Amino acid sequence: MAVTRMDRRKARTRQKLVDAARVFLASDTHSTASIQDITDAADVGFGSFYNHFSSKSELFEAAVSEVLEELGQLLDELSSDVDDPAVAFGQSVRLTVRLAVARPETAQVLVRHGMAYIDAEDGLAPRALRDIEAGAESGRFHVSDPKLALAITAGALLAVLHVSLVDPDSVTDATCDETAEQLLRMLGLPLDEARALATTPLPEVPAVDQV
Repeated sequence: MAVTRMDRRKARTRQKLVDAARVFLASDTHSTASIQDITDAADVGFGSFYNHFSSKSELFEAAVSEVLEELGQLLDELSSDVDDPAVAFGQSVRLTVRLAVARPETAQVLVRHGMAYIDAEDGLAPRALRDIEAGAESGRFHVSDPKLALAITAGALLAVLHVSLVDPDSVTDATCDETAEQLLRMLGLPLDEARALATTPLPEVPAVDQV
């Protein structure tokens, strides 16, 4: 079915609302923002809101999901040529933590709302679980409960991101690598190998924040 001009206009309006919601989420003002505040920030008519979302909660859920999925797709692209699940996992951990410097507003959304999406079908969690399960199946990781390993990974990442936002100077590239090393060791890799994987060269991450 051909996309009409009306379809494109509706899609643009919806995206404006989601973009505005992401800003409110990053600044932690979403709980007090009214629908009028949101439509004003999006520069769309108040009545347009209900053409796309039934409530503020639905909009903010869509915005968080978009942030997580964008990051997940980026990590997939950056590891598209990586065959070893241990390498892919370590690289994704290191890149995710570096978001605190490269995309601080995205990191704010992750810290404030990421844990609630650990069971989501899209975004970061299913990709991390995929790498953990692949590592276990290949014998690279030694874990009896991949979902527990995912929960520990998520908690560690969000905690380090929180520290980096509160005190940016305290989290350096070495901190990002140390986080990956410790998580790889938690998954069963020997110290020397975990350290080697956590210090290999990384692909460049786009520095422009998309929030």
